Amino acid sequence: MKHRLFLKLLLAYVIFALFSFLLVATFSNLLIRERVMREEAASLYTEAGTISRSYAASLYQSESTIESVYAELRSLAAYLSSSIWIVNPSGTVLLTNEGMSDLSNPRVIENFTPQVTENTYYTTGYFFGEFSQEQLIVFSPITSNYKIQGYVILLKPLSSLSQRINSYLTIVYITVALIFLLSLIILLFFTEMFYRPLQNIIYATEQYAEGNMHYEFSVDSYDEMGYLAGTLGYMASEIAQSEDVQKKFIANVSHDFRSPLTSIRGYLEAMLDGTIEPSQHEKYLQIVMNETDRLTKLTNSLLQLNNLNTKGIALNRTIFDINSMIHDTLETFEGTCQKKGIHINLILTGEEMYVDGDKDKLQQVLYNLLDNAIKFSHHDSEIKIETTVKKNKLMVSVKDSGIGIPKDSIGLIFDRFYKTDLSRGKDKKGTGLGLSIVKEILRSHNENINVISTEGVGTEFIFTVALADDEPEEVETDETEAEESKTEADEIEAEPQDSSGES
Repeated sequence: MKHRLFLKLLLAYVIFALFSFLLVATFSNLLIRERVMREEAASLYTEAGTISRSYAASLYQSESTIESVYAELRSLAAYLSSSIWIVNPSGTVLLTNEGMSDLSNPRVIENFTPQVTENTYYTTGYFFGEFSQEQLIVFSPITSNYKIQGYVILLKPLSSLSQRINSYLTIVYITVALIFLLSLIILLFFTEMFYRPLQNIIYATEQYAEGNMHYEFSVDSYDEMGYLAGTLGYMASEIAQSEDVQKKFIANVSHDFRSPLTSIRGYLEAMLDGTIEPSQHEKYLQIVMNETDRLTKLTNSLLQLNNLNTKGIALNRTIFDINSMIHDTLETFEGTCQKKGIHINLILTGEEMYVDGDKDKLQQVLYNLLDNAIKFSHHDSEIKIETTVKKNKLMVSVKDSGIGIPKDSIGLIFDRFYKTDLSRGKDKKGTGLGLSIVKEILRSHNENINVISTEGVGTEFIFTVALADDEPEEVETDETEAEESKTEADEIEAEPQDSSGES
């Protein structure tokens, strides 16, 4: 498995760290340098203002001697680690902390102008070429009688601010390093919480792609990653179950085809080689015919079930009287009911009840359910068919008092070819597809079917049919016929025919 995603994350982290460090180093240096200069300039400007209002003002007002002022400036310059100059507006240097000016040959600063500060109280530079190192320069005017007499100028080398700037930068770099360390921890956390589960999911998908649908894995997470893993595992289990069902389906089809074919071949060979007397041929040819009928029925059931499973199956929906359809279906079982002594108890809602659906397919649903009920009912027992209206649905119930369905088989009775152990002895000719066809027909109608069964007591199937909004125009109805009334029909007897088992 290629770890491209992890490498991308690692590369992204390295690029992020590198560019972040460059940006922080560049902008932090500029911002801290500017801040330190502002703070230092503000401090120097305060000192310059104090000097201009005290020592310098007294000097210009002849209240102090130049020697005493010079002594004070030297002490202040040492304390402030700065140079202190007193300069006339013309640029003539009157006094510095380094010495007093020679009045006979005064020192004049060429191109001197206090406007270099550009409407602020400080600037940086070489002070009109007087210094070889760049200086932080602060001007404070000396006023007397509302007139500027001169300027007190404080100058401090920018190099002396480097230690302070570096101390701030050290704090910033340590903070950035801690942030990078924290982000690395987050990356490791992400790797453990997201990347490793993702690796497990990828490996699982590779196993499923290779056909190993029984591979099991789990992700201990309750977020989207855990939900994805759970959904993927559920999908694989469903596919595996589907494959198992398909294999079982093929095995059942093969078995149900092989048994009659073996019988047919055996009887025909016996007749050809003389094992069966010619006088017995008619008897065994009838058996062969029965087996071919069984094969035909099985083939037709498979084709029908395949058509019902086709997406977008076309239904010939009409509005019809389901009570009439129930009576017609019962007539087909009259002979078998008489042979087995089974009584049919009809409890129908109204003399006529119009529903919306495919009449032929819904009749097959009733036929299959009734055939099962007769097949698995005891002799001289009763089968009850009842219809009731609930909201906009008609509930149709087919209830027998036969052998019932085991509890652990109820959830499987609609599977193809499934037969309960109880039904195998009674359902010799059944294909095991009858209830599958019932379920598919009702599903195509967007209807439901439920089963209630107790082993040894009986089984009841209940399915729904949509009621018709309006009755056909050619059918005359009476308002009293809309009321729900229970009518009992004649009791009919029947015996099982070839159909799916009860389960």
